[in-house]
Formats: sequence, C-alpha cells, structure tokens
Amino acid sequence: MKRILYLLIASLLFVFCGNQTPKGKSEEPVLKIKTSEGTITVKLYKETPLHRDNFMQLVDAGYYNGIIFHRVIKGFMIQAGETGKTPTKVQSETNIDFTIPAEIVPQFFHKRGTLAAARMGDHVNPEKASSPTQFYIVHTDDGAKHLDGSYTVFGEVIDGFDVIDIIANKTVINTRPAQEVKIISILPID
Repeated sequence: MKRILYLLIASLLFVFCGNQTPKGKSEEPVLKIKTSEGTITVKLYKETPLHRDNFMQLVDAGYYNGIIFHRVIKGFMIQAGETGKTPTKVQSETNIDFTIPAEIVPQFFHKRGTLAAARMGDHVNPEKASSPTQFYIVHTDDGAKHLDGSYTVFGEVIDGFDVIDIIANKTVINTRPAQEVKIISILPID
C-alpha cells in the first residue's frame, strides 16, 4: 500500500510540477563523491527527475556519509548503498521502504562511468522500479550494454575514473571488498 501511495504522489508531483527544480537548485546537479580512495565527480540528469531528486534528498540529509561500496566486480561495476557495520543515525532513521518508478531514457546507456540505480531482479520486480539508496557506476571500458533498457541511468561520472579503477581493483570476497571502501561525503559543487 505504501508503495502504491508513493507512486501516486510521485506521479502527481511530476505531472503538476513538470521538470522544475527548487529555486537555486540546478536541473543537472554536479556532485563530488569523496571516498576513502579518492574523489569521483558526477553529474545527474534532468531527464530522470524522480531519481535525481531522491538522490539529492539523500545527499542533503547526509545519508551517504559512511555508506560502503558493498559490491565490486572488476571489469563490470562498483555498487554502493549499504550502511556497513554501523549505520549512522541518519541512515537508521531514513525510511527506505519504497522504490522509485523506472525512468528508462533510451538516450542514456551503460557506458564507462554511467551512474545508475540498482534494483531487484525482474522475477520480483517486473516494473523495473529502483532502489531508493543503492546505485552503481559502470567500470568497464566496453560499458554494460546488456543492462540497457532494464535499469535507470540517472547520471554519469565526469571526473575520477582513476578512483573507480582503484575501487574496482580491490581484493574481494564474493564481490564484497575485503577492506571496506567508504563514501566519506557527497557534496554538490556550487
């Protein structure tokens, strides 16, 4: 029921507000993701406003501070969104019991540096709705074309590809880095 209510509210907001952003906010925000391995700079797309706005709300609340890259597959992608061993107060108090409706835009595909929303598989999620907190960045030079049209691409890396490589080359145990790689902060660039 919560999910249906969220989808209804999100749809109504999108219809009535269009693709507007709050005053003083960029339609395509640029953010610095400071990690324990270096900084990655990303740009969010205006064509995916539900994902952009959800991500920015979490950034503004400090939700990602201390989040770990919990799934790393060299030559494919690095994924973040889990809280790690000790969730912060913000992470513990944030309601993430919803999904974001898919915003699959054909012009955005899975190239190196793509920022996309993780989700549950088609067998439990035929609508391709996204996780509200988990995202991944494509690592491989060849992209991940097999994901095109199935996951919402909502941004791209514009700097820090070397940091993606460092994280992707970490020793992993069942895709989880043996030593935690943390997001220290995500901050908008003014």
